Amino acid sequence: MIIIVMGVSGSGKTTIGKLLADSLEWEFSDADTFHSPENVEKMRRGIPLSEEDRIPWLQDLQTAIKHWLQENKNVVLACSALKNSYRKFLVVDSERIKLVYLKGSYELIQMRLQERSNHYMSEKLLDSQFYTLEEPVDTLSMDVAQPPQIIVQNIRTALEI
Repeated sequence: MIIIVMGVSGSGKTTIGKLLADSLEWEFSDADTFHSPENVEKMRRGIPLSEEDRIPWLQDLQTAIKHWLQENKNVVLACSALKNSYRKFLVVDSERIKLVYLKGSYELIQMRLQERSNHYMSEKLLDSQFYTLEEPVDTLSMDVAQPPQIIVQNIRTALEI
């Protein structure tokens, strides 16, 4: 099974994803590591990525997902997956891939980004992240105001894992 933990920057994808993967003894992967150096530099400078920038990134992610499925790996993937079209592209097997949406208010996530250090994602991009976000429907949604351990337990309970 692959669990894609999605949401805007600062929603806790990496924190929750790592905790979830550790609790399940699964592999963890962060979609940020699939970005090209050019994409990372754009985001560091506060420039939103274009659709053209995202295409190779999404293709690389889809390739990794297909590979994990072929190898029957259990993976938690932290990935923004902000648009429905991105999610459809990544969910190549709806039986074995589950989405978890980390949902939070703009104010809470802005506060988290202001407190964060050592991350290339500029706080300036938060507006574009919320603008781009197409909230998923029929997807497991978690309130990010809860403590991370509670979120992880709620995910495990909801997915029965």
